[in-house]
Amino acid sequence: MPIALYALTAGAFGIGVTEFVIMGLLLDVSADLHVSISAAGLLISGYALGVVVGAPILGAITGRMTHKSLLMALMVVFTIGNIACALAPGYWSLMAARVLTAFAHASFFGIGSVVATGLVPQDRKASAIAIMFTGLTVANILGVPFGTWLGQHFGWRSTFWAVSLVGVIAWAVIALFVPQDEKKPASEEAGSENLLAVLGRVPVLLGLLTTVLSWIGVFAAFTYIAPILTRITGFSDAAVSPILLVFGGGLIVGNLLGGRLADKRLVPALLGSLLALSVVLIAMSFTLHNQVLTVIAIGLLGAAGFATVPPLQTWVLEKAEGAGQSLASGFNIAAFNLGNAIGAWLGGFVIDRGPGLGSVTLVAGFVPLLALAVALLALRLERRKSYRAPAVVCPGE
Repeated sequence: MPIALYALTAGAFGIGVTEFVIMGLLLDVSADLHVSISAAGLLISGYALGVVVGAPILGAITGRMTHKSLLMALMVVFTIGNIACALAPGYWSLMAARVLTAFAHASFFGIGSVVATGLVPQDRKASAIAIMFTGLTVANILGVPFGTWLGQHFGWRSTFWAVSLVGVIAWAVIALFVPQDEKKPASEEAGSENLLAVLGRVPVLLGLLTTVLSWIGVFAAFTYIAPILTRITGFSDAAVSPILLVFGGGLIVGNLLGGRLADKRLVPALLGSLLALSVVLIAMSFTLHNQVLTVIAIGLLGAAGFATVPPLQTWVLEKAEGAGQSLASGFNIAAFNLGNAIGAWLGGFVIDRGPGLGSVTLVAGFVPLLALAVALLALRLERRKSYRAPAVVCPGE
């Protein structure tokens, strides 16, 4: 694989740490800022909604920037946002800083996916996306546990200072190794016409809805993984970071496996990963009072969750066409994060107004089944369209 692909992975690593590390620090942040755990969980929702809002805004105003210039500018926004998080004096200022940081997220992964697929042959596109997203998985297996440990021992603000440094390093790596592309012609600008064209395609919209629903399930459970481990399963606070390493290991395996399977047979990889995610979440609800089985289930959750990423991203890219691919790719990243936001809210709702913390994974497990139903609907509509396609009549017949 080209070295430029691994430069994209470095940027993905930094973004992955800042997105996910707050989950391991929920108890520290809630205690320091004097808010409830569910309120601290909304910092995850705020970040995710920032991604959703940032995707169309940045997509519209950066349409003629080269891919490399845009990636570097996004890392600058990311770094400034994390410095603001470290300096935030209270809850709402921290929320605002998280939203600012999130603006870089969707566009980075959206443009990064397009750049990654352009660096490899046709039959390696899903694997290229998987390698870029490996930055997220490595962030979880190394960055998040280390960031959690750092925040628990030196205060949660120290974690955001460390992530700011990662942003500077990622900017430098992208500047050095990602090839410079040509300025896009006016016909390929990510303006309102392309925006409407992308959103007007039913297969793209169904793909985005599938992504949202699948990740509601993942984040309804994962957002509250620290309190689940300590208050339901009985682990100590110090055990959370090592257990997150298991989750991160599952992410790496699932992400790379999902990429390989999607390169071979995209549709079975998509449907199979969604079904596996639902099964793991539902099964996990019956393991929470057994520490060994819970750790195994968390590893499987990571694998099943990220096995969906390459097929989902590749699926949406295939349904978009031409200049619309960059926008569709960015929107799908926003869809992942809209799922994150709704999932965090759903988990909080189950805790505060539903059956409680111990039922979060059970409720979460039924949501990917809705994603599976939407994917099957999209396939059915696609087959109907192909059946109704007019026959080509050769001249003279």
